[in-house]
Formats: sequence, structure tokens, C-alpha cells
Amino acid sequence: MPVTLLPASAAAFAPRASVNIVLNTKVDPWLTATLKRINRVKRPLNSVIQHHRCLTETLSSASAIWTLCSIMLPKAPHAELRKDSNPLVEALFNYQLIHIEAYIVHVDMVSQNEVAFKLTPESIETLVEYHKDIHSVDISANTWNWSEKELQVKKLHEEFIQAANKFVYRTNAIALEGLEEDGAGELLSGRSEEVRTAVMGLFLPLLPPPPRIIDVVRPAPLLPSSPGAGNWWQPVLPPPHPTPVESWRVMPSSPTTSSSGDMSSSLWASMGLNEMQLPSPTPSYSQPYSQPYSSSGQYYSAPQTVAPVPQLPLPSMIAQQQCSTSVGFGGFGWDRYQEYALPYGTTI
Repeated sequence: MPVTLLPASAAAFAPRASVNIVLNTKVDPWLTATLKRINRVKRPLNSVIQHHRCLTETLSSASAIWTLCSIMLPKAPHAELRKDSNPLVEALFNYQLIHIEAYIVHVDMVSQNEVAFKLTPESIETLVEYHKDIHSVDISANTWNWSEKELQVKKLHEEFIQAANKFVYRTNAIALEGLEEDGAGELLSGRSEEVRTAVMGLFLPLLPPPPRIIDVVRPAPLLPSSPGAGNWWQPVLPPPHPTPVESWRVMPSSPTTSSSGDMSSSLWASMGLNEMQLPSPTPSYSQPYSQPYSSSGQYYSAPQTVAPVPQLPLPSMIAQQQCSTSVGFGGFGWDRYQEYALPYGTTI
């Protein structure tokens, strides 16, 4: 798509100048009929040059002002509008009709087949005053306050002034059918609604700054205050069992022989105290206490009961005999077993 170049008169704050017109080698019949209709004085239109001269003189006159659209706007800020039960009274006292006027700056019937309109200084001034006195007040009242709110409102107003002066409406060249005497005219075929939408799009809302993102510092999870909680991942070893004692060392024997004193003394001297400490018997009707999976000191554990040292016969009472399969009930004095009753739970 070729780039459309507008004349210097279409730039912002540029004064009005002669219309820039580009016609094709063959003029369309509708343009010839339109020029004949608006001219009071009959003039020849037999060539492209005659069409170009007639159209330039008509559109460049001071009275060639087009009405693009009409917009209903309030006369005062919303807080100052008159309240009445009759809607007609409110409309008459609170609203005004503003006509958006423009003049033609460019006609291209060769490449783009379009016509360009630029707002008149009077229409621009009317829109700027409305934006400053009414629109800016309303958007400021409907927005919460922050430190740079006034600066933002002024910035929006300055941007609106620039946008209103740069505003150029482009449409198809067929819009010249709405041309009237002295070069004035109106847009036809619903083009006025397009201009109204474009002009109202220049009134931007006041956007407050986005909320600041605050990093939420989450507190570290509290660990148990027990001193052993830091070692919860270490496996807990079961309590060590006492070394089992061989049954022949604790079994009572016959006290008849007294010649084995020396050898028995060395046997009892080599036997430590831990070897004769047996665990307390566990009743069959109760469940044994199991060590929890945590070694924390905050849990109560029942103290382990150590069985007292059993009352064993003296070494001098042990008979010197060999332990073999030939030993009978009479050799070790089994007939007197009631005198040497063992504690409950002793292994024989």
C-alpha cells in the first residue's frame, strides 16, 4: 500500500492554505454533476483542467466549511448539573450541542481516491475548553488521590491539545457529493457517526498508577523447641539387650563336694556383674513399651527395671563334676531343688 502524503496545511497548528487537489485523466461523471449543481454562474467543465480550477476555487474559499458531526456535551461538571424531575428541563439547562466543523485540505482521486478534512480553529478551541473545564474535573473527581494526580491531569490536557490539532478525518472521495454552494457541505451515508466516534476517542480517561507490588516476607516455619528435634532424621536404634547368661553358670549344683573351691573362685571372679543382671520379666497380659521414633526428651519413658542379683549358692557348694549326658538327677542334687528355687523367668 503506498504511503499517503498530506500537504503541509494538514499538520498540527498549520494555518489554512489552498486545497491540494489531484484529479485523474478522466473525470468521473458524478463530480461533474456536483460542480454544475453548486455553481451559480454557469462555467465550462469540458476538461480536467477546468474541473481542477473550479474545484480548487470552491473548496479554498473562506466559506467552504463542512459540518462533520454534532455532539451533545454537558455544560458543567457532573457535580454542578441541575437536578429536576422533568428530563426535558435537565436537558435544556445541562447540555449543549457542539458542531464539529472542518475544511478540506486534500483531495486525491488517483491513488487513494480520498478526501481529507482538518478541524477548524473554532472547533478545536471549543473542544479544548470543554476538556479543561468539564472533562478534566469529572475524571479527577472520579479517581482516588495520589501524589502525582494533578500532574497527570495536566499532562492529559496537553496531550488532548496536540491530538485535537493533529486530527485529520479521511474518507472516500465520494463524500464530495455532499458539497453545497460556496463550498460548504455535510457528510452523508453515516459518515458523521464515524467522526463522532473518532472525536470522542480523543477524551482519554485518567488512569491511576498501578498498585505497588509489595514482597510478602513469610516467616520461617517454627521448629519444635525440643532439644532433640534437630535429630529427627537419625534412625533410632533399639535398646541393647543384656548379654544372655549361659544356663550352666547360674544353675545350682550339689553342695556335697568342697574340693573345687580354687577353680570355682576363679570362675566367679571372672564373671562380671552385668552378666548376672537379668531383665525384668514381662507379664503376658501387658504390651511392652516401644521406643518412639523420636528421641526427644519431652516424651516420658518408663525407667527400665533391673532385676536384682539372684541369691546363688556359694562356690564352695558347687560339686566338681563334668557336665555331660551321663549326669542324672542324683548327681546335681535334683532331689533338693526346692531348696534352691530360682527367680521367676530364669532360663534353665
